[in-house]
Amino acid sequence: MPIFEREAVTLYYEVHGSGFPVLLFAPGGMRSSIPFWSRAPWNPIEALAPHFRVIAMDQRNAGRSRAEVSIGDGWHVYTADHLALLDHLGIDRCHVLGGCIGGPYCLGLIEAAEERVAAAVLQQPIGRSPDNAIAFEELFDGWASEQRAAHPEADDHEWRAFRARMFGGDFVFNVSRDFVRACATPLLVLMGGDLYHPEQTSREIASLAPHAELIERWKDPDSTPAAVARVIEFLQRHAG
Repeated sequence: MPIFEREAVTLYYEVHGSGFPVLLFAPGGMRSSIPFWSRAPWNPIEALAPHFRVIAMDQRNAGRSRAEVSIGDGWHVYTADHLALLDHLGIDRCHVLGGCIGGPYCLGLIEAAEERVAAAVLQQPIGRSPDNAIAFEELFDGWASEQRAAHPEADDHEWRAFRARMFGGDFVFNVSRDFVRACATPLLVLMGGDLYHPEQTSREIASLAPHAELIERWKDPDSTPAAVARVIEFLQRHAG
């Protein structure tokens, strides 16, 4: 079982296939972990492994990964995990593909180390809308209630502050619109369309980023094969 340990963090990951590397960030909100891919409209592990070296991972305190909950935790600690895993695997440059919360994870990694990301696929990225603030708070609180017993190091104030740092912002929560406007990394956005994954967020990312493409239909059985083929073509075109 592949495990990477750094300081107080233990990250579980899997590697499938060979070729140019693609790092996956699973859907599932704060529970983002490999099994969620099997519930997605299509599984990128299965679809991409014949063409690429696919690295799938469980985020900290999700699935089989563990970490302490510390004062100041937020999006940046996840980005640090991603960079550390790439270093551990000896990967200098890769693609990233993220579903749901994985969309902002992709953008956070690009912001931190743009030279290490060749291209990114954002599958229905989460984002702020006028009516979903409480939904994200409840999503976080449900995960936190499962974690509290294992984390006596964090008190109520720290959990609330952690929630605010994750989901208290606007747009996609962890990067600004100005960053996306200046982002030189090619992006392929698979459009969302529900409370957690607003259509407007996907459209705004695609309109702001100078090298972005948008796929509007990709979930239903009639459109999935063409969407998967386009994702593979997009990643092959930008590999290197």
